Amino acid sequence: MADVHPVLSPFALADAADLYRAYAADLAAARAAQRALLAPGGPRLHPKLDDIEAELTYLLVRHHRPRLVAEIGTFHGWSTTWLLRALRDNGEGELRSYDIVDHARRSVPAELADGRWTFHHGDVRQAGLTPGLIDYLFIDAAHTAPFARWYTTGLLPQLRPGVPVSVHDVYHRRRAGRFSEGRVVLDWLATRGLGHFTASRAAAPAEHAALLAVRRELGLAEPVHRGDHNPMIFFRLGGA
Repeated sequence: MADVHPVLSPFALADAADLYRAYAADLAAARAAQRALLAPGGPRLHPKLDDIEAELTYLLVRHHRPRLVAEIGTFHGWSTTWLLRALRDNGEGELRSYDIVDHARRSVPAELADGRWTFHHGDVRQAGLTPGLIDYLFIDAAHTAPFARWYTTGLLPQLRPGVPVSVHDVYHRRRAGRFSEGRVVLDWLATRGLGHFTASRAAAPAEHAALLAVRRELGLAEPVHRGDHNPMIFFRLGGA
């Protein structure tokens, strides 16, 4: 099945640029704080999210103000710290994270975690998720087609209409691999007529360049960490 064009309503380039401008000051502070976490002697976070997709995640959580965020896949907690920082800056909300490794327990700062974070150690498929309570879903876990079939058939259909979803590691190249997690989720979206957004340098170079220009305009161009593939996709479930 052919890829849906990466920029489609209800979230598109103009929305992303508007969010950057609306939260520019808060995002600048968040970026500085995240950069400080990577300083020598800090927690071992091993960033996997590139800057634009981390920033878009922060901005979407600020905008949607979710009461409950579910994060599937933490590794050392880089995405976890961005999500927790957005919830803290909102002044409300809870993060529940799931992973088969518990490195994040040792690296997420207590000042971000306390009172807003619960970590579940083990396979999310046996964790007793409550999809009807989730207000934002972030997925960056087992990057395999079987795992993607699990969440596209068993989890996404149980979410409420309109819930925002982020899936990492889809567009490392112009198109998702034929037998990849990304291919499964893109086909699932296409069969339902659901669009998605990506700032992937490989798949959406014009959108990637446009967001780089917005970041320069706002004084946000200095990297938090080195990496600029931005393969994440963002979408909302239909019906809202």
